Amino acid sequence: MNSEALKGHLDLLVLSVLVDGPLHGYALIEELRSRSGEVFNLAEGTVYPVLHRLELAGSLESEWTVVAGRRRRSYRLTDTGTARLQQQREIWNTFSSTVNSVLRSRPWPTTS
Repeated sequence: MNSEALKGHLDLLVLSVLVDGPLHGYALIEELRSRSGEVFNLAEGTVYPVLHRLELAGSLESEWTVVAGRRRRSYRLTDTGTARLQQQREIWNTFSSTVNSVLRSRPWPTTS
């Protein structure tokens, strides 16, 4: 699935992964891929701007660490990020259940 299809939902996905604890960017990308059953195969250039934007908004904090001689920037949720995640989950649940209601309201047309 391309990143265009996920526009508007990446904040929710990133916050949802980070609720389990801090991760560096590449680990977050791998976790998104794993949790999505390999469907979300996002490029670094898609995820890192989201991380930076969420950090500027106060939803995330970052910290530089050194692992095996390599510097890594790990991100974690703030209290603001936790509240934002809850709000976005509620919005998503309303949106997705409404879309499902619309899709189920009439039988799908047959194609021949």
